[in-house]
Amino acid sequence: MKPANYPADPAHLWEHFYQITQIPRPSGQEAAVRQYVLAQAEQAGCATRMDKEGNLVVTVAASAGLEGRETVIIQNHLDMVTVKTADKAHDFTRDPLSLMVDGGCLRADRTTLGADNGVGCAAALALMTDPQVRHPPLELLFTVDEETGLGGALRLDPALLTGTRMLNLDTEEWQELYVGCAGGGGWEFHRRFATQTPDVEAQQWTLAINGLAGGHSGIQIHQQLGNAIKLLGQCLQGLEGVQIASLDVGVAHNVIPREGAIGFSCARALSGQLPARLEQVRQEALGYLPEDDGQLAFVLQEVAQEPVLSASESAEILDMLAAFPHGVQAYSLALGAELVDLSINLAMAKLQRGEFMLESSYRFFNEAQSLPLQHAVLALARAYRLTVKDVVGYPGWQPDLSSPLLAQASALHEHLFGSVPAVKAIHAGLECGILKGKKTDLDILSFGPTIQGAHSPTERLQIDTVKPFWQFLTALLAQM
Repeated sequence: MKPANYPADPAHLWEHFYQITQIPRPSGQEAAVRQYVLAQAEQAGCATRMDKEGNLVVTVAASAGLEGRETVIIQNHLDMVTVKTADKAHDFTRDPLSLMVDGGCLRADRTTLGADNGVGCAAALALMTDPQVRHPPLELLFTVDEETGLGGALRLDPALLTGTRMLNLDTEEWQELYVGCAGGGGWEFHRRFATQTPDVEAQQWTLAINGLAGGHSGIQIHQQLGNAIKLLGQCLQGLEGVQIASLDVGVAHNVIPREGAIGFSCARALSGQLPARLEQVRQEALGYLPEDDGQLAFVLQEVAQEPVLSASESAEILDMLAAFPHGVQAYSLALGAELVDLSINLAMAKLQRGEFMLESSYRFFNEAQSLPLQHAVLALARAYRLTVKDVVGYPGWQPDLSSPLLAQASALHEHLFGSVPAVKAIHAGLECGILKGKKTDLDILSFGPTIQGAHSPTERLQIDTVKPFWQFLTALLAQM
């Protein structure tokens, strides 16, 4: 149900966004939201075309008097990150999001909001359905499978597109214009461990972690948010005789892991020491973690016995969790802490019935700078006898500060709002670099309203940035 105080201006944008939030759209399951776009296009009398991956282009005719201008591509992705808190019953494949207005922001009830990139999709549809907007010929490009590795853009058929100028609406800080983004890659690591029956005298426990903020592994990696994998491992590191039974932490390669659990057994004599150990780790962590992680908590619960790994191999896994890198590796020499040049996210750790998996992803602006990090991680994998599965990488988008589109947009922003916008590159994987590689003649600019906490259940869209974002978008198109 739409909240009573749901925003109303600009009307077309907010209505489309609400409808999008009511349609489940995990990565790889975009058919229903794509059908919504198709229905809107049919109602508006716009032609559509789609490639075999499900990427969709809607062709919107120019406003009267602007027919002779060059076509502009408006690009967004249909899918969303699907993360919720442990206490929230929600099926992202079936349930609509429950929205609320809170402190000047729109958010969802203990789930991701999908403003990344649903608000951009809504803006694109509003360009088509709002008769007050004046624009040149448009190609509204809606890609799929972005959040799990930019798969739709990587496999996009470039014959779908004819335009040479593109506005990407998938960045998250209003009054900033983006002209570059990071590239990236990653790995899945696997190993099979033998299991055994725990000692009948041992006690078996599940240790859960919650209360961390989590977040986007690109744009928030510099915030030093707590990593649930690292902290759980730290709780048991060095405790003699611990035998691990299970591990389940993390949800996706591009999300900083915020909660999870590890199952283990240990001698009864050691069990009595666990509460004090956990409180020590918690207090130490709160001494250096950011304020957003202030609700960090460990929950220890005794459970029935199940098969475990040997003590020596359990110690090996804990050593792995400690050794694999996580966080910022280098900052920009030109911009310092304003821009991360290289980072890595230890994203997922799983162990079930002896099958162990780690997933890690890295981001870079200069791929050569990432090579020592890649070599170090692969050396760790060899040392711990892990098999390696490469995750498909994607190119970065190298900044072009001489872009005519950037100059036009910067001048318009100053005219409309009386301030010069910040021109930036983002330490995240936009689809711009991939699309630029497929259509080298593209002049690209990215911008959007302010979204905080993307990829986490605290995701929120700052309402008062949406109207100026729309004003800027429509004024820019009227000039192009």
